Amino acid sequence: MKYFKILLFVFSMSASTVLSQETKKDSIPEKPARPAFESSYLINNPSNVLFARKTLEIQIKHRFGLINSGENDLAGIWAPSNIRLGVSYAVGDRWTLGFGTTKFDRLQDFSLKIALFRQTRSNKVPISASYFGNFTIDARKKEDLKFDQDRFSFFHQIIFSKRFSSNFSLMLAPSISHYNVVESDMNNDLFAIVFGGRCKISPQSAILLEYNQPFASSTEEITSDYGPKPGFSIGMEFSTSGHAFQLFITNYNALVPQKDMMFNQNDFFQGDFLIGFNITRAYRF
Repeated sequence: MKYFKILLFVFSMSASTVLSQETKKDSIPEKPARPAFESSYLINNPSNVLFARKTLEIQIKHRFGLINSGENDLAGIWAPSNIRLGVSYAVGDRWTLGFGTTKFDRLQDFSLKIALFRQTRSNKVPISASYFGNFTIDARKKEDLKFDQDRFSFFHQIIFSKRFSSNFSLMLAPSISHYNVVESDMNNDLFAIVFGGRCKISPQSAILLEYNQPFASSTEEITSDYGPKPGFSIGMEFSTSGHAFQLFITNYNALVPQKDMMFNQNDFFQGDFLIGFNITRAYRF
């Protein structure tokens, strides 16, 4: 009987210890998974990456001329190039404000990115979702535009992404682009969807792929030559904890998403593509 009481006491103490450990484990909040991508841009489109509070990111985007644009352009390198210089600041851990200026049409864009929900490490929340939107102003001279309303355009996008493993991530992002003034055979709004992926092939390098599919907003636009062509991009990314360099070929060169979506006339599979690169650098304060 004495030994039975000792065994019962040991068992009850063990059970109490196990239960207390489980309670402590269950009380630990789930941590978000690492971002599905390394850079704040996949290639042409924003990714789900939001930096920690008080992080300043510098962005440099460069697009050379079309490879098939001429006989003496050295694969578009000597042709007119488009450049965007941008900056973003993480006001909080879940939202970022940004500004950029683009060479072609002197576009000035103001952007906002918000994390709606994030994939967790346990996969209880299986995907991440973020909102990205911008307001863009065409800053060319007044005589270059028909109306003052020509200057304004808007872009809204929901970015769904999933990190399947440390080496492989995918992204799906529906969007709406809006221009205040467009041609008579176009609607002011255009719906599009982006498919993208990143496949890591070494600790600091990865293959990037991006496809943008715009959906014509009217029958006239479908049958006209002015209808936007899909965007296709493929390239390499080399990244560290605070820096990313991307080198790729693409048929997009506007550097502002709504302009690429609504007005792109370059057909990648007909040879209308160019060399581009993105450089981003994050400074944490």
